[in-house]
Amino acid sequence: MATARLVPAHRAPKSPAEPAAAPAPASPGRRRTRLTALVFVAPLLAYLAAFYAWPLYRNLDLSLRDYTVRSFVSGHAPFAGWENFRAVLADPTFAPAMRHTLVFTFVSLAFQYVIGLALAVFFNRHFPLAPVLRALFLVPWLLPLIVSASTWSWMLNSESGVVNHALHLVGVEPVGWLTSPDWALTSVIIANIWIGIPFNLVILYSGLQNIPGELYEAAALDGAGPWQRFRRITLPLLRPVSTIALLLGLVYTLKVFDLIWIMTKGGPGDSSSTLATWSYQLGFGTLLPKFGPGAAVGNLLILIALAFGLLYVRVQRRQEK
Repeated sequence: MATARLVPAHRAPKSPAEPAAAPAPASPGRRRTRLTALVFVAPLLAYLAAFYAWPLYRNLDLSLRDYTVRSFVSGHAPFAGWENFRAVLADPTFAPAMRHTLVFTFVSLAFQYVIGLALAVFFNRHFPLAPVLRALFLVPWLLPLIVSASTWSWMLNSESGVVNHALHLVGVEPVGWLTSPDWALTSVIIANIWIGIPFNLVILYSGLQNIPGELYEAAALDGAGPWQRFRRITLPLLRPVSTIALLLGLVYTLKVFDLIWIMTKGGPGDSSSTLATWSYQLGFGTLLPKFGPGAAVGNLLILIALAFGLLYVRVQRRQEK
């Protein structure tokens, strides 16, 4: 007689009709933790929505509609699609403004970084009065931008500027820094470099403080010279800090408006006009404002900044890998 084979209870197969076990209800402590997290995150989300998401949406809406002064006040404007972008790209001012924007951005970034790095290495030697001198270099960064731009406008004045006066003393003919189409863009680049050097100095100096001094001592014992120590130790270990400094400088320099507007207003002609100043001129600098094309130029500037930022981050990640 065959005996029945018993199956243990924990191995018995479940019936297909048997419902799945319901998840355990969240404990009061877990719900309280989630609620606390939402309370802390809510102000940040509100801030981002009010000062980032909403302005971006409004700017995009302006660029896709045919706004006039009357429709801007009433809030009702016909949908124009991509017509504002087509008009901007076909405008003769677009190519010079784009070229000036790129030249202004990359020349400023290059000089700001190189000079800031040189000053950071210089002050890293901890000589007497180094903290005082380092604090004095921060003055351009601390001054209001309108004060800095007005000061540079006075210094580079063609008739009464101290720069032309100094050139006259050494026998050089005066230069029309702000009135000549050949020198206007150079003048605003010089002023922007002066303003941006302290930022790079602070960021790179903080990065140098985190490099162990034992590495330099070991390299010196192995016979490495100052340039080899700088190239083999300082630059590689400063790469993450340099990425932050250059990326933030790139985003900031692309959208510089007030410095150029105070010094040259984009002129003479369009010789120092950038996408930022052109956007302002289209939207607010004429008797009949063109809100749609002005917003379209602003959106193009945002896309350019985003593209360059993502490209730079990607290149840095590849180098790190």
